[in-house]
Formats: sequence, C-alpha cells, structure tokens
Amino acid sequence: MQELVHYFLHFGFPFFIAFIFFRKEWKKAYLIMLATMLVDLDHLLSTPIFQANRCSIQFHPLHTVYAMAIYVIFLFLPKPFKIIGIGLLFHMFTDFVDCLFTYQKCGECIAGSPIFEQIKSISEWLGL
Repeated sequence: MQELVHYFLHFGFPFFIAFIFFRKEWKKAYLIMLATMLVDLDHLLSTPIFQANRCSIQFHPLHTVYAMAIYVIFLFLPKPFKIIGIGLLFHMFTDFVDCLFTYQKCGECIAGSPIFEQIKSISEWLGL
C-alpha cells in the first residue's frame, strides 16, 4: 500500500494538479512537475545512496526546510517557477507521507531520522 500511494502521489496526482490549475497548458505543467523528481538526485550524496525505511525529509540537502523555503518563494514567481515550486513542494509532501507510512510500519526504523519526533507527533495527532 505504501508504495502504491507513494508512486501515485509522485506521478499520478501531479496530473490532476496540472489539469485543474493549469488547464490551458496542463501537459506542459504536468511535465514540469514530473521534472521536479530530479530533486531526488540529492540522494546520490548519501551513503548508502539507497536505504530502505530512510525518511528523506531533513536528511537530503534538497529535502530540508531551508530548501523548502526557497520552493515556497517559487510560488510567488511567474510561470514556470510557480509550477516548479508546486511540484517541489508536493514532492516534499509525498516524501513526508512516506515517512508517516514508514513510522507506522516500523517506528524504530526511522528513530534516527532528523524529524522523528515530528513524525511521531503528527502520527499520534492523526490517530495513526
């Protein structure tokens, strides 16, 4: 279930965002949002590059609150920066949801995550 939700949010839901909010140029908006997946190239800076159950938020450089602040600024710029900002912020949301799933499956697996306490609190608040 976690993988299905994760990949739907990364690849399927941006289609709906593009179609609803950028109807006249939805194809271009969708492709731009898909291109924001390149933000995951920062995973190459990690050792190991891939680690099951790792929470990306606050771990990888382009997944930090500092980077997200820049992505928010993009929302106030003209297109295509606005679309890029939406894509990047939605990517962060998707990865955060993935962290919540991971916590539910194996809380101790992400105990060393920089945002473990936030994930734990939000999970409890949501009643998960």
